[in-house]
Amino acid sequence: MKLRTVLLTAVGWLVAVAFLAPYAEMLLTALKPTPELMKSPPSCLPSRWQWSNFTHIWSLTDPHVGDALLFSLYVAGAATLLTLAVGLPAAYYTARHRFRGRGAFLLLVFVTQMFAPTALLVGIYREMVSLDLTDTAEGLILVNAAFNLPFCVWILNAYLASIPRELEEAAWLDGTGRFGALTRVVLPLAMPGVVTALVYTFIGAWNEYVVALTVTSSSNRMTLTRAIPGFVTSYHEQWQYLFATSIIAIVPVVVLFVFVERHLVAGLTAGGVRG
Repeated sequence: MKLRTVLLTAVGWLVAVAFLAPYAEMLLTALKPTPELMKSPPSCLPSRWQWSNFTHIWSLTDPHVGDALLFSLYVAGAATLLTLAVGLPAAYYTARHRFRGRGAFLLLVFVTQMFAPTALLVGIYREMVSLDLTDTAEGLILVNAAFNLPFCVWILNAYLASIPRELEEAAWLDGTGRFGALTRVVLPLAMPGVVTALVYTFIGAWNEYVVALTVTSSSNRMTLTRAIPGFVTSYHEQWQYLFATSIIAIVPVVVLFVFVERHLVAGLTAGGVRG
């Protein structure tokens, strides 16, 4: 084995360990019994593996992890679908048509991606109040979709613009029509971009905290990111439940990536065959 290969492998393992170390610490803390969390200095490994911490959190009422998990899945999933439903036609039109102001429009889309929700909280809240969407799932879905839409349009525009127009025109000659060419030819070729936009939007909506904290207030409209800090307050400190819930919050994102990764490979293969 060459020295270069050995060094690259070693560096790869070091990077992997550096990224996984915080998650390992979270898991070990989640498995510690309550008295052990108060020790100073804390031990690295649990003296007694408290696997029941992962089951006890589901029976708690403040915060209610199960309801928060389902609510977060609903908000993130709906925001992702809405973003793709709006962003895909916009990206397709800007990729296939050279209209007046196209460059300015794409630049504006890119610039809006630079605004952080934190800087716009006052305006967002006032708009939600005027639309009577405070403390509603619909309000969170609209805000999350709006903030993720610029990236979706930008990345899909780049993928769609890279697909030769001749493939579409050939499909038109075969009698598929514009919509048939879009669904049967263009979308399979652009599937890597669609999957990228889907994953990015879902993760952004899933991890969003500041807007959810500002726009919603009731316990039945609590996202998982809002529920997690509720385990550590001025009245009680339940670090084991906080880290156990944090581990659970990672699972949907990992499952989504594993699921769409297979479709990403399928989309690349289908694109190569059709090309």
